[in-house]
Amino acid sequence: MKSFVLSILGFCLAANLSLAADWSHWRGPGQNGVALDTNLPEKWSPVPGNPDSNLHWSAPYGGRTTPLILNNRVFIINKDGAGLTEQERVMCFSFDTGKLLWEYKFNVFHTDIVSVRLGWTTLAGDPETGNVYAHGTQGLLFCFDKDGKILWTHSLTEEFGRISGYGGRVTSPIIDENLLIIGMINASWGGQAIGRNRFVAFDKKTGQIVWWSSTGNQVKDTYYSCPVVTEIAGQRLLVSGGGDGGVHAFKVRTGEKVWSHLFGSGSVNCSPVVNGNLVFIGQGEENIGTNSQGRVICLDGSQVTKGEPKVVWQTDGIKAKFASPVFHQGRLYVCGEVGSLHCLDAADGKEIWKFQYGRNTKGSPVLADGKIYLPEVDSKFHILKPGESTCRRIHQHFFRGQGGEEVQLNGSPAIADGKIVFMTSHNLYCIGTKNGQGVPTSPVKEKPRAPNGEPAHIQIFPADAVIFPNSKQEIQAIAYDKNGNRLGPIEVAWSLAGPGAPEGAPPPMPGAPPAVPPPPIQAKLEQARGKTTSIQANSYPPAQFGRVLAKAGNLTGEARIRVAPILPYAPDFSKIPEKRTPGGWINCQGKFEIVKLPDGRQVLKKLVINPSPLAARANVFITTPDLANYTIEAEVLGKKVKDDLPDMGIIANRYSLILVGETQSLRLVSWDALPRVDKTITWKWEPETWYHMKLSFEQSGNQGVVRGKVWARGKPEPAAWTLEVTDPIPNVNGSAGIYANAKRILENQPGTEIFFDNVRVTPNK
Repeated sequence: MKSFVLSILGFCLAANLSLAADWSHWRGPGQNGVALDTNLPEKWSPVPGNPDSNLHWSAPYGGRTTPLILNNRVFIINKDGAGLTEQERVMCFSFDTGKLLWEYKFNVFHTDIVSVRLGWTTLAGDPETGNVYAHGTQGLLFCFDKDGKILWTHSLTEEFGRISGYGGRVTSPIIDENLLIIGMINASWGGQAIGRNRFVAFDKKTGQIVWWSSTGNQVKDTYYSCPVVTEIAGQRLLVSGGGDGGVHAFKVRTGEKVWSHLFGSGSVNCSPVVNGNLVFIGQGEENIGTNSQGRVICLDGSQVTKGEPKVVWQTDGIKAKFASPVFHQGRLYVCGEVGSLHCLDAADGKEIWKFQYGRNTKGSPVLADGKIYLPEVDSKFHILKPGESTCRRIHQHFFRGQGGEEVQLNGSPAIADGKIVFMTSHNLYCIGTKNGQGVPTSPVKEKPRAPNGEPAHIQIFPADAVIFPNSKQEIQAIAYDKNGNRLGPIEVAWSLAGPGAPEGAPPPMPGAPPAVPPPPIQAKLEQARGKTTSIQANSYPPAQFGRVLAKAGNLTGEARIRVAPILPYAPDFSKIPEKRTPGGWINCQGKFEIVKLPDGRQVLKKLVINPSPLAARANVFITTPDLANYTIEAEVLGKKVKDDLPDMGIIANRYSLILVGETQSLRLVSWDALPRVDKTITWKWEPETWYHMKLSFEQSGNQGVVRGKVWARGKPEPAAWTLEVTDPIPNVNGSAGIYANAKRILENQPGTEIFFDNVRVTPNK
């Protein structure tokens, strides 16, 4: 009873901390695009001297995101610089004056997303701590305090095989209770070797992983639906669209999937809104089961049969591709892709009215003070007045760029303390009347209830950890009831296992012998039974994967353990079984395998039977991303198919040295979509020939020097470097890795094979 009272007290304190005039979730405190503020402007002008301009301040910093308002500060993420100095950055401003308080810049790497789409994620704010969280285009996940100090960070791409795609659709984090949660498409190792849409929850204060979960379906495209948290049928749920064409619900404290509903042929980008047990969401791709495009649905999340929620209604023909809906007073406001605003009856989905406000929709509407504030991509900011049977425009501002330069609006407004903050591609604006009034709101409240006494789920914390040979990791087992409420530490039997089977792997062929599971991780457990234990990795092998299992009765929980190599590191491929991959390597399993050559040597081969770009092309990350000042070497060989040759290379400090087959060139690059660092020379190389590649990074003052060389195996190493680049804003650290891009993969025709041998990573002297 004492722990229950304390938990209720803690919840109430956390709720009170949120009763400020903040906009800490990109759709507002209610996560539904509604603000309760009053006396908001019906018109405005960016010119301060204009009558009724209602402009509080503006700042000359643009972007694509939705501003975050927390503790009288405004936060954004955007791009900075151009060419060699182009970066991403997080910025903080005074909410009162627009004065820049701090900024943090960071490089872009390992992505195909172009520069104009940097900073398209939204930030997450934590009312309890005042911390702000950012997810960058390259996969860096930051926790900042209010003054810009980094408290913790992860590299989702290098640590977990996050996939960014090229269209700019990158997911955004949210905060709930003690968790930071973010969805992504990733492929790494073990159960996560095959690409899936997964969600991961971090301890918001430490960055340790609390749980992983998956939608369980094949991915169709990248996406940027942002989750919301709600309570349905006595369970606190995380609800989100996904890259598999569906909407999904998970118990927010454990990650257990509760239900899924697939309703689109592509990704779902808009975020859901929830009212009671009802979940509203849309998509803008081709509908499943029809030839029409675009669908808006209403699901009853309390009526679930075999993991499928009840469909209350669906309305086809509205391409809700990017903008998220608004729910208010029994009506659902949905933006179509081509600038149409639809008002639907939330009870049955029937259209009440439609208003054509523009041509191109990306940002989402916000409803406040009886008005809808709505940005349009094509240089316009609209203020609309929704009525019972129609809608009218009460104000429109057109932004004119200098010299005919286009001004875009891709984000959404944020409203707090009677003021509206939004941004264009060029500027950040804060508008409001002199008598605007803010109304404090709190996030979703959970009805206090005592946990059910029966354990139904075991969670191991941390759920995913990286250790090194001979190092330790403390872990504990925690029990949860059937509704996802924490019961507390639980005594379990601990054991070790190898990596889990890949989720989504095809079943074995009829008559084929069952696959031999990998051996358990080579490590020691401090104790075999108890509420806690620790795992210590053996000194050998130098890199491996495995799991720690916790069993209590019929319940089993697991933690993923990666043993990452320390330098110097030179894996012996001859000691790795055929068709396996080196332990500890991220995004290798399922895309590569160890094979034996006719001469008896074992090498690592790129698999070349899947034409999907997500499988044909791969960065494999060997070490942790905190390494700096090291050299990687490898021997590579590429085979020709018809007139096509592959691309192959090595990675150091987030720079790639690549032998390019099509152009017969050697390329040193960091960000493939924008040649920020890109030095390319003609370098003719032959198929069926082994080449030795060497890439080194050294930091000298504020600059970094990247050097690469290539020569035929068996020949003396040339004294001079083949390529050398000085980077004025260097990648000061990053994982060592290999790169392979197989070409001409057709149905029933394997593509251009690529082989790697004698990989070695050494610290610079």
